[in-house]
Amino acid sequence: MDDKSIIDLYLDRSENAISETSEKYGKYCFSIAFNILSDKEDSEESVNDTYLAAWNNIPPRVPSILSTFLGKITRNISLNRWKSRRAYKRGGGEVPLALDELEECVSTGESVEETFEKKELLRSVNRFLDALPDMERNLFVCRYWYLDSIHDIALRFGFTESKVTSMLHRIRGKLRKHLEKEGF
Repeated sequence: MDDKSIIDLYLDRSENAISETSEKYGKYCFSIAFNILSDKEDSEESVNDTYLAAWNNIPPRVPSILSTFLGKITRNISLNRWKSRRAYKRGGGEVPLALDELEECVSTGESVEETFEKKELLRSVNRFLDALPDMERNLFVCRYWYLDSIHDIALRFGFTESKVTSMLHRIRGKLRKHLEKEGF
């Protein structure tokens, strides 16, 4: 079923919207959640919460790209679950490692999560990403948006883990210089 038909099911308040969303985007949402949470049960719960959030948000909102809409919801729900879980225990997943890697570029005394919420910094990072070659931008997004592991990125792009690590290090260096140039 295409995205427009799925969105129409939400707009008609048909319960089939959830099953069709699950059929088409369940694995995609689970992958995002699992990369953040590293726990099957928590990831499944995040995906279910994603479906509920989509149900509650469509209508009034009508997403132009359903996959992006669902991915963003899943990511936010999973990060919130990770933060609450982290409040009482440490470790697990790619989130701490990925955020630690970025911290050297954007640290301002605040946590990375708080820093990224600032609109000016977001615009600057988006300008940086727009200027990157496609391969570098894709590596960066896989690592720092989807929080994919180095191993998974290497498999996806056909590189060695060492090459991915090296490329990400160079990209972070470019990002650091870009942000310094823009006053961050």
